Amino acid sequence: MRGGCGPCASGGYGDLVSVGSDHAVAGAHGAVAGSGARERTAGQAGHARQSRQSGQGRPDDPGFSDYVATRSGSLLRMAYLLTRNLADAEDLVQSALAKTYQAWDRIEDRAALDGYVRRAMVNTHISSWRRRRLEEYPTDEIPDQAVGDHASDSALQDALRRALDRLPHRMRVAVVLRYYADMSEAEIAQFLGISQGTVKSTVSRAVAKLRIDTELLEG
Repeated sequence: MRGGCGPCASGGYGDLVSVGSDHAVAGAHGAVAGSGARERTAGQAGHARQSRQSGQGRPDDPGFSDYVATRSGSLLRMAYLLTRNLADAEDLVQSALAKTYQAWDRIEDRAALDGYVRRAMVNTHISSWRRRRLEEYPTDEIPDQAVGDHASDSALQDALRRALDRLPHRMRVAVVLRYYADMSEAEIAQFLGISQGTVKSTVSRAVAKLRIDTELLEG
């Protein structure tokens, strides 16, 4: 995490986001490890390999397949936090990986791949959300989403999940970007098209809502 992440360090909200996402996709573990996002990504990569063999694209690089195999689960968790829908999350990961594949030869620092893919996911998600919400206004209340019960769920995990679900879209995205993607306030401001001061206040209000909601749900 970046330095100065006050609520994250004192209130554990970096862990909150991580635990909440793990809980939310627990029932879809087979899709993450098996045929979900990876199969569709592999199909797209296969299509791209056919294009290369026909004279388009670049020489094959096994590093891309290795990256997908090792990081797709983590990327799917972040995508789910953004979309709150497994199918949409899988589509978002697939789209981001496809963009990464196209830019593979231009990415010199392979250690920065996670950052590149996460930013591709954020850009794609925000663009899609803006199109859908162009004529809508955000509200302060969001109804609970139906999520299947799991016998092994702890009360804390359930409280964290429900608290995240209740956040308005902009607040949820800001929290995910700040504490999960580890982006700075300036980077978030650029992505969301708002001022840095608005990012700071949005994250602060989101953390306050999360704190209150988890306390009420645990009480």
